[in-house]
Amino acid sequence: MLNLFFPKLCRGCDNELLANEVEICTFCRHQLPLTAFHQNGSDELQKIFYGRVPVLNATALLYFQKNGLVQKFVHALKYKGAVNIGNEFGKWLGSELKDIKNYQEIDAVIPVPLHKKKLRQRGYNQVEGFGTEIAKALNVEYIDDVLVKITPTTSQVFKERVARIFSQQEVFTTQNEQKIKGKHLLVVDDIITSGATLESCGSKLLRTEGVKLSFAAIAITK
Repeated sequence: MLNLFFPKLCRGCDNELLANEVEICTFCRHQLPLTAFHQNGSDELQKIFYGRVPVLNATALLYFQKNGLVQKFVHALKYKGAVNIGNEFGKWLGSELKDIKNYQEIDAVIPVPLHKKKLRQRGYNQVEGFGTEIAKALNVEYIDDVLVKITPTTSQVFKERVARIFSQQEVFTTQNEQKIKGKHLLVVDDIITSGATLESCGSKLLRTEGVKLSFAAIAITK
């Protein structure tokens, strides 16, 4: 009766979901633009961070394009409470990473955090479901109390690359560093644009002895 009056719809095309579908219908799933960086050994994403922060591996599940299908899903995840989208993308990417040798060496997954004010407003970190599902697939810890965002920031969408980089320099800090000492960390985010956010997070994490970095995101902008 509930489904009759409030049918579950795909966040991409608004068509009704089948019983085995969660937030994303099968048709839209097959339309999503996959990067396949981690599957074909591409270093395209790693090149963004050359000379900025040392990264062992870097991947994103999808390509993000303005007004495209991926934008609809990410918008629903961030602003419409569709937290299961993050879980679905995390399961998808995690199922692929667990069979790749470089990612089998990960010790823990760290999410890019929200500032506490933003977290109160939104009620959740949109990266959490994505990160926890990847951690489950890799059979490693999900640690969300080490990296902390200490400075609230405005939307990064309309900032130029250089402005983004400078604006991120003092945004993050770390605590409970003993939890990550000597570990290979996979830092996860929703969208990579200039790479400034992950660069800033990585720079802070690398201050802890023995830390090694890899990055993963739901999407990267074309």
